[in-house]
Amino acid sequence: MDRKEFGKKGELKAVEFLKKKGFKIIETNYLKRAGEIDIIAFDPEWKEYVFIEVKSRRSLSFGYPEESVDEKKIQKISDTAENWFIEKDIKDPEWRIDIISIEWQNKIPKITHIQNIS
Repeated sequence: MDRKEFGKKGELKAVEFLKKKGFKIIETNYLKRAGEIDIIAFDPEWKEYVFIEVKSRRSLSFGYPEESVDEKKIQKISDTAENWFIEKDIKDPEWRIDIISIEWQNKIPKITHIQNIS
């Protein structure tokens, strides 16, 4: 399985995980010049739009998946989220950025949901 397929597998697992938690999935793989957002969802519990970065790792040799999301990446997600709101004509929304971190140990995913990283 190449990197792209592996990433897609992680994103599908993240969508499944979020749906079980009651999130409404609005869009996946939103891509614009400003950047890409893996999953755009709505959290009904907090009444917030959630822009989710999914990171998967086969092993922890290079650290935990979430450690690869730096300030530059967070800023790109934030800029892209703001563009999404403009495109959808959504005014003064409540929103946050989350990370779904997936460690694939013995083909069994360990999913960690880190909320409000910005």
